Amino acid sequence: MQNRGCFVALVVLAVVLLAPIIGCIGSYNHIVRENEAVNSAWKEVENQLQRRYDLIPNYVETVKGFAKQEQTIFLGVAEARGKVGQTLVGSASIADKIAANNQLSSALARLIAVAERYPELKSNSNFQALADELAGTENRIAVARKRYNDQVQTYNTLIRALPGNIIAAMFRFDKAAYYEAPADTKAGMKKPPPVKF
Repeated sequence: MQNRGCFVALVVLAVVLLAPIIGCIGSYNHIVRENEAVNSAWKEVENQLQRRYDLIPNYVETVKGFAKQEQTIFLGVAEARGKVGQTLVGSASIADKIAANNQLSSALARLIAVAERYPELKSNSNFQALADELAGTENRIAVARKRYNDQVQTYNTLIRALPGNIIAAMFRFDKAAYYEAPADTKAGMKKPPPVKF
């Protein structure tokens, strides 16, 4: 009888000691899964950003043929695209990639505004096909960015709440960066251009 009581006490002690360890392993694995989901979502954003990056030269060349006097716009797009290119080949941080792509988005908005001023350009079928492709890509970027930000929210919440914050601190899991809109498009910063007919 005494051996049975000893055995039960050892089992209870083992369960009490192992439960926190198993809980920590479970929390760690959950954080790793969410971290990988953030990385995967970011790769989809990069996929769409690369698609846009590849489309821009054709779009710019088409607009250039009609709007030769808009050199500063073309230089701005080329400069912004160059910065994005540097983040693609280097080991730039996500924050640097976001900043470079936000600058490119701003330059593209100016280029699109120029294109709107040339009716003969808008009626060109090559330009229209490129514009549609670029618009579709911008939509894909928006969807990928939303999915990425949703995943970042899930992950950041996990590593800030108990017990995830303890495990995250022990294993040095850092918060992920959100993909934020460029400063000039945030609410109240810049009004959209008026549409005139």
